[in-house]
Amino acid sequence: MDSTRITYIDEANELLANLESSLLSLEGSNNDKENIELIFRIMHTLKGNSSMFGLTNVAEFVHDLETIYDKIRNHEMQLTKQLIDCTFLCLDHLKNIILDSDLIEDTNKQTHEALLSQINNLISVGSVTGNVLNEHKPDSAIQKELFHIYFEPHESIFNNGTNPLFLLSELSGMGNCRAIPHFKEVAAVDTYQESNCITFWDIFLETERSLNDIRDVFVFVEDNSTIEINSLRLNTDFDSPDFLNFISSTSFTSDRVDLNLFESKPSDELVEKLSPANTVQVNGKKNDLKEKSSSSIRVSSEKLDELMNLVSELVTTQAALVLYSETNKDSELETISENIEKLSRRLRDISFGMTLVPINNLFGRFQRMVRDVSALLGKEIEFVTDGGETELDKTIIETLTDPIMHILRNSLDHGIEKPKDRIKKGKRASGKLILRSYYSGAFVYIQIIDDGKGIDVNAIRNKAIVKGLMKEDEVLSDKQLFDFIFHPGFSTAEKITDVSGRGVGMDVVNRNIQDIKGTIQVDSKVNEGTSLTIKIPLTLSIIDGLLVKVDTVNYIIPLNVITKCYEVKNSEMTNNFNRLLILDEEQVPFVNMREQFGHSFDNNGVSQIIVVNNNDRKVGVSIDHIIGEYQAVVKPLGKYYKNQDFISGASILGDGTIALVMDTNKIIDLYKNNLTEIL
Repeated sequence: MDSTRITYIDEANELLANLESSLLSLEGSNNDKENIELIFRIMHTLKGNSSMFGLTNVAEFVHDLETIYDKIRNHEMQLTKQLIDCTFLCLDHLKNIILDSDLIEDTNKQTHEALLSQINNLISVGSVTGNVLNEHKPDSAIQKELFHIYFEPHESIFNNGTNPLFLLSELSGMGNCRAIPHFKEVAAVDTYQESNCITFWDIFLETERSLNDIRDVFVFVEDNSTIEINSLRLNTDFDSPDFLNFISSTSFTSDRVDLNLFESKPSDELVEKLSPANTVQVNGKKNDLKEKSSSSIRVSSEKLDELMNLVSELVTTQAALVLYSETNKDSELETISENIEKLSRRLRDISFGMTLVPINNLFGRFQRMVRDVSALLGKEIEFVTDGGETELDKTIIETLTDPIMHILRNSLDHGIEKPKDRIKKGKRASGKLILRSYYSGAFVYIQIIDDGKGIDVNAIRNKAIVKGLMKEDEVLSDKQLFDFIFHPGFSTAEKITDVSGRGVGMDVVNRNIQDIKGTIQVDSKVNEGTSLTIKIPLTLSIIDGLLVKVDTVNYIIPLNVITKCYEVKNSEMTNNFNRLLILDEEQVPFVNMREQFGHSFDNNGVSQIIVVNNNDRKVGVSIDHIIGEYQAVVKPLGKYYKNQDFISGASILGDGTIALVMDTNKIIDLYKNNLTEIL
């Protein structure tokens, strides 16, 4: 597959995702005019792109679908649930045939013919039966509007196969149209290129169509043309001799403009000479005619990954340079080293920003799923998303898709009740499902909240006793009981459904989230609802950490979990039955890392206590020495160490030695489990 076809597929998938999102908004919106216009424009763009790449089947299919929404926006058809359902089926089909545009697969060919028949039937009937979502009532008298369009194609517009005359022809089909051509001066005949376009136009169009409709005509030439569209209102008829004489002038100068032709003073482009024009007067301010094109470009993920690898290597090399400059005590070298460190940090931050993706891209995938699953289950669901602008590393987003999908399906199947059951409980018939994300320090929190029947902790307790996960007389907190949900094969579902309830999945959810160094917490109340909160780091590849030492081994603790550091006497930790230290007049539990790693402990010495955040509490971690802050490139440990929990990776220091990256949450959990077994 050539690079241009890959580009087309990427852009087509992006357009289809935007189209699906707009359809979902249209389905739940009372004011749908803007959404209908947006849907039409997206379809128009997809049709144009497909035609440009010679994908006739795709272009014709989109054209027929586009016709329906053209009729809706012109009030010739009504928008119904049946039509929305048909459009979603068409989108699913388009996702397949952009890869099989010649309809080689029999399934695609049969679906294509069936959907075309359904679309053509809708077009021929002119309206559809069913529940009208948003009824359009045509105005009794639609006011025609006069537009002045300044259209100056770039000289090279012919090179991409565009013929400006076709655009003028399309405009003339919208209403009364007059186009006045102008010609650029040619510097010298011998240097003139016959493939250059030297013509530009002033166009006057009287039409019932909207400004967006006119913009759609120029959608494929916006980047290589100067286009300005302004609305005017006439006191006289478009076909009146005075106005026809005015627009037939070869130049528009102030002494030839009759202002009485207009209800209000026209903009300066009709008062001052328009050809040639570099700027126009709009609302008293001068603006460039040509809008600045977007400065964004499309880059393959492989190139971004390679860039991050190179930045990681640069950070490691920079650390070696810092160590060398400190050892050799050369002031000039130290200055260079400091500058390199500043530049590498800036480059690291910029590279991180390039790999961050708005989580809204992830949210958009779930809206369609919630719609389809709720319809399958016969439940009414209000699905709300919040915080879609939150950005995450693209690798993390890809890993989160399946876990969040499973949680949402569980909420729809087991959490939210059917409408009649909700009414009996005094709730509204439709359930509410919220998907929310937000920043907190160097972490992102994602919450899935429903207002369903909640989780019965007693049912979890009974199931855990039956499975031998706890003793009958054992006392556990609600949080500890909820954690059993993530045990392999654990399920309190009363029956198995096609959606969920087989006792597999939540353990995989937990494992996938742990793989990206995240945690998940459940909170639920019977008949009120359930909330699952996922906490994940912004990125995994490079972290700011605190370099420490336990015995002879270097470790790195991420700075984002550290609260404060203290120095204490080892004697205060010896024979400490409660495992508590008094730090700043506050009791703080601690973990002795020398004991955890099997090293001897000197009762007469001193240790450094690093207080870290562990869920909603503070815990101290004792180490021997604090070396200082360190920018660590985190590398995986490899397959031989993948089953251990408390080390999340390793980093190469400037002198070539290895520092292990601590996962303090896992260390504390492991310590608690070992302590429970001893007691």
